[in-house]
Amino acid sequence: MITTLLIANRGEIACRVMRTAKALGIRTVAVHSAIDRNARHVREADMAVDLGGAKPAESYLLVDKLIAAAKASGAQAIHPGYGFLSENAGFARAIADAGLIFLGPPATAIDAMGSKSAAKALMEAAGVPLVPGYHGEAQDLETFRTAAERIGYPVLLKAAAGGGGKGMKVVERESELAEALASAQREAQSAFGDSRMLVEKYVLKPRHVEIQVFADSHGNCLYLNERDCSIQRRHQKVVEEAPAPGLSPEIRKAMGESAVRAAQAIGYVGAGTVEFLLDERGDFFFMEMNTRLQVEHPVTEAITGLDLVAWQIRVARGEALPITQEQVPLIGHAIEVRLYAEDPDQDFLPASGRLALYREAGAGPGRRVDSGVAEGDEVSPFYDPMLAKLIAWGETREEARQRLLAMVDETAVGGFKTNLAFLRRVLAHPAFADAELDTGFIARHQEQLLPAPAALPQAFWQMAGEAFRQSEAERVRGDDPHSPWNRNSGWRAGLPSETDLHLTCGGERHVIRLRGTAASPIQLKGERITLEQDGLRRQHLAIRRGETLYLEWDGELRNVERVDPIEEVEASHAHHGGLTAPMNGSIVRVLVEAGQKVEAGTALVVLEAMKMEHSIRAPHDGVVKALYCGEGELVNEGTALVELEEA
Repeated sequence: MITTLLIANRGEIACRVMRTAKALGIRTVAVHSAIDRNARHVREADMAVDLGGAKPAESYLLVDKLIAAAKASGAQAIHPGYGFLSENAGFARAIADAGLIFLGPPATAIDAMGSKSAAKALMEAAGVPLVPGYHGEAQDLETFRTAAERIGYPVLLKAAAGGGGKGMKVVERESELAEALASAQREAQSAFGDSRMLVEKYVLKPRHVEIQVFADSHGNCLYLNERDCSIQRRHQKVVEEAPAPGLSPEIRKAMGESAVRAAQAIGYVGAGTVEFLLDERGDFFFMEMNTRLQVEHPVTEAITGLDLVAWQIRVARGEALPITQEQVPLIGHAIEVRLYAEDPDQDFLPASGRLALYREAGAGPGRRVDSGVAEGDEVSPFYDPMLAKLIAWGETREEARQRLLAMVDETAVGGFKTNLAFLRRVLAHPAFADAELDTGFIARHQEQLLPAPAALPQAFWQMAGEAFRQSEAERVRGDDPHSPWNRNSGWRAGLPSETDLHLTCGGERHVIRLRGTAASPIQLKGERITLEQDGLRRQHLAIRRGETLYLEWDGELRNVERVDPIEEVEASHAHHGGLTAPMNGSIVRVLVEAGQKVEAGTALVVLEAMKMEHSIRAPHDGVVKALYCGEGELVNEGTALVELEEA
């Protein structure tokens, strides 16, 4: 019997699990770190338990505290979500030992498939084709160097116990191997508590196709079609869709049956995903098995009409799967995009801060938004930067694509950079519309997907100025509502009324002179501003928050700030020769010391943010004049880290 469920996770997956649990009449319990105290998943739960700390290792990864929270709240079961401890066999065992129910596979199955190395060995024994690689126990640099030479560069380093792009590095040549291996091991240790790595041949122009499997405790196992997750950056999925475009029924059946055999071989129970690389000839290679619910499970739900979290709960209760393989539906097409707090113009550096503006796409047929935030929430640098997932379904792929584009256009986020405009460019790209998919898609179309910033035209600035002016409330004297002295229109006796607005956006500065009070071709009504030119009327989103205007232009929401030229003090993130933190985070390695000579490209400091490492490198040859940070220190974006003098 499960009447109360604890979700050992945060963000959108916690909110998503709660939604199904509540629909089934189950009470929900949230856990949270100290800085997540007011997070959305906490607000939506029936009960909440404070784990303390900030970083995952101080909160969401503490097994004893999670089990104690379950017992204190009266929960009979724990859902691990994805990430954190979701694929940790020790966590599954601890839950069972505590007399609680784990909404995931048995610990033995996690042991078998949780390690990529062990999983590949199992698949090799089962005759499933593998990508050439090394999956052994030895973890020294020389072993990996020998394996990489045998396999042939480029090679891919992967965390043996992880996923989601954490601890994963592409190595193009032998000279890069040592630094890449050390960095990948640190990322893996930080994210999964396990630094073990494997290396395999980096397959060129592959598609990433995965099979959703589901098994119960009665020996039944089936596959719920497949998903194409080829649109990736940094080995992390950006766009997912189901079914995989162009996949023949024969290949679907072969991959699905292989995935089921893999699950049955390890006594699997619950939801899992078997991931394959698919080449241009239709050959597929086993990559890994994720022993948990995946981020992209909503597209499978959309094309099958099934609720996979409800299935997880029913299987955990001991019930049998409700349908057979022959009854698995495949209806229409679904596409999902992941909305991240990150800056595509700065190599997708994670962003953090307060969500000053957050608007989700409107509800309707074929539309779904899974999110874990709300306007006013704080986005921390300690966790994954995903804010939400936008999912669209259609009877055809093109219908789903167009619907998802409309949802992206309706979404508004302000307060920090996001990948929203980038997602729109991906979905609108002709190659994506034609389903020309592989894992090199973003790199191949980088010029169109990540265009160099262009100067904003006069029409944009004029629209921004009018939006500010028309949104201003007139200051009127109570004793004389018609007095011109209390209006902010710039009226002056004997002179034409005019107002100068000093605006800034994306590093550009502009002064807009607004003259007169006559009707303007630009009109603001509510949160829409309309520009009429040559008989054509266009609408743009325009939302005011204090001295910030969020104005849509060319499919992107721009932050326009009004500045006071008298009071403004020009700020600089660093003094001459200084290198600064590109984001909020913590210093994990300081690789140089004061007085040291370095060459251009040398890694000076390693910063960790959103569970990923980022190296601060020397932009030129020089000498380290001073260090302003230490290992373990938390730093804010713009903090000076290193002062470097040119040689």
